[in-house]
Amino acid sequence: MRRGLLPRGAPDREATGLRTGRAARTGQYLALLAYLVFLAFPFVWLISTAFKPARELGSLHPTWIPENPTLDNFRQAFDEQPLLQAAGNSLVAAVSAALIAVVIATPMAYVMARHRGRLATAATGWVVVSQAFPFVLVIIPLFLILKNLHLINTLWGLILVYVVWSLPFALWMLAGYVRAVPTELEEAAAVDGAGRLRTLVSVVAPLLAPGIVATALFAFITAWNEFFFALVLLKTPEKQTLPVVLTHFLGAEGVADLGPLAAAAFLATLPSLVLFAVIQRRITGGMTAGAVKH
Repeated sequence: MRRGLLPRGAPDREATGLRTGRAARTGQYLALLAYLVFLAFPFVWLISTAFKPARELGSLHPTWIPENPTLDNFRQAFDEQPLLQAAGNSLVAAVSAALIAVVIATPMAYVMARHRGRLATAATGWVVVSQAFPFVLVIIPLFLILKNLHLINTLWGLILVYVVWSLPFALWMLAGYVRAVPTELEEAAAVDGAGRLRTLVSVVAPLLAPGIVATALFAFITAWNEFFFALVLLKTPEKQTLPVVLTHFLGAEGVADLGPLAAAAFLATLPSLVLFAVIQRRITGGMTAGAVKH
């Protein structure tokens, strides 16, 4: 028998492996498609509900697409509740918390990643332990602290809470990006006479742009969607955030005004979606390709 020729009836291993690989990829694509449908279903149903008139909302046979789409739910939502003012409060709190958290977390993450010692170990332990505490456990001491600081019922008090709450995850996330930056770039900067601060600002920080943007996006979405702290700390209606105002569409007996609630909730999700769509290239794109020392 010639070398390289398979005997008659022998299985074609290469073809079998190719078919197996195609089947595995097909299964992965189907699983991904099912996951996307699972994620998209609530949002699609929310949009459909927001544009349905009251008659269709009370129908025993709900439909995916509104038969008579209307904007009455949006008009009613804005008439009943101060959505624009609440959205402005949420925007101020979320943007401020994201910026402050990133500014604080970036140098701390650099220290955690580059200097292995007790400080880095303690910071890592703080990250793990802090994520285990539920909101209810910390709200009473947190309320007392903010009361002594005269920060109850203020946006700055809420921003401070959001910064502290998002810092552990921001540190953990940015530390991973710092470890991915080649240390040779820092050594080259040190040879050129740059100090630690100059190296961090001029060399490391530009390479951390995808991580910084992703961390800021996480902090922003966390603060934008947060409800419990805002409910407890903000009492004046003019200072309440959007998630708290959305609860006002619930009646005294827990009956929801479904149409306006869906319309307001749909508008509340738009900023996060738009922000992610705008900066998603920055998140996924790498920037180390430009880190060539000339």
